[in-house]
Amino acid sequence: MAPVVRLLAQTAGVESRVCVTAQHRQMLDQVLALFDIKTNYDLDLMRENQPLAQLSAAIFTHLDPVLADFNPDWVLAQGDTTTVAITSLLAYYRRIKFGHVEAGLRTHDKWQPFPEEINRRIAGVTADLHFAPTEWAMQNLLHEGVDENTIKVTGNTVIDALQYVSKQSEPQEVTELTTTKLRSNRLILVTAHRRENFGKPLEDICHALIELAKPGDVEIIYPVHLNPNVQEPVNRLLNSVDHITLLPPLDYLPLVHLMKHAALILTDSGGIQEEAPAFGIPTLVLRNVTERPEGVEAGTLKLVGTDANKIVREARRLLESESAYLEMAQAVNPYGDGHASEKIIRSVLGSSN
Repeated sequence: MAPVVRLLAQTAGVESRVCVTAQHRQMLDQVLALFDIKTNYDLDLMRENQPLAQLSAAIFTHLDPVLADFNPDWVLAQGDTTTVAITSLLAYYRRIKFGHVEAGLRTHDKWQPFPEEINRRIAGVTADLHFAPTEWAMQNLLHEGVDENTIKVTGNTVIDALQYVSKQSEPQEVTELTTTKLRSNRLILVTAHRRENFGKPLEDICHALIELAKPGDVEIIYPVHLNPNVQEPVNRLLNSVDHITLLPPLDYLPLVHLMKHAALILTDSGGIQEEAPAFGIPTLVLRNVTERPEGVEAGTLKLVGTDANKIVREARRLLESESAYLEMAQAVNPYGDGHASEKIIRSVLGSSN
């Protein structure tokens, strides 16, 4: 949402305010600083290992007074977090128009990803404007009976943000890390933290990384999510493995610049599935289904699930076959041109007249 927030602040005739639930406190704060965004309301709801029901109840209780205080014409929220689902319901309860940024993503499996698939469906039911990143996302909404006049294909704001951040100077920590680790080996960047991968799936991913590191011809860097369900197995299995470096979660600026150094990315993240193709980096998706099949169809992404043998096989194929690598690296990024924020704000203002 950062590019939308920044552009709204520069738009004449608009009074905009920023509310954060702080569902992910540490990750949120560094993004606010990076984009120089000042919050008007900070609900500070993060609690360690917080159950979804407790988080949802807290958002209902603390966000509703904010809406009552400001009484906006529109509420804009992005994606498929619990924050977005509850915000969309609260806007509906107060008869405030709701714009859903990154609308229409679907796996059509309510358990994968969990709870994101249901969160975005809830937002889709309540939204007055749906900002779909791609034509495929728009088709999902149309199949669900959404009025086509309320759907705007804008591209994804993540590409706007990526372009802004990638133009900034590379942080010293990334320069030092890559200088030390990548003298001759190629970099594999890993992110894995989805709830549906907790337990055995995440352990299988770790075993795959151990196998990939054994020949000694790659360096694997894995910024490890703070969730204890991720920290425990990853540190237990990977902490002392040669050619694997575990890092604390990275701020967005160093993460983007580290991505630019990567030869291959392994991820179960949603956003990275859109960001990596912008840099021409082949990406193996550590999930069985994805709400971003455009990347799979375009050839920038490949679903490999969490089976260790399959992960190793597909990663080695890309690392050892130049033709296979180039086929993915040169595919066209289907997720937008970096002007999604402008299209979103133009649509909101047009609907408010």
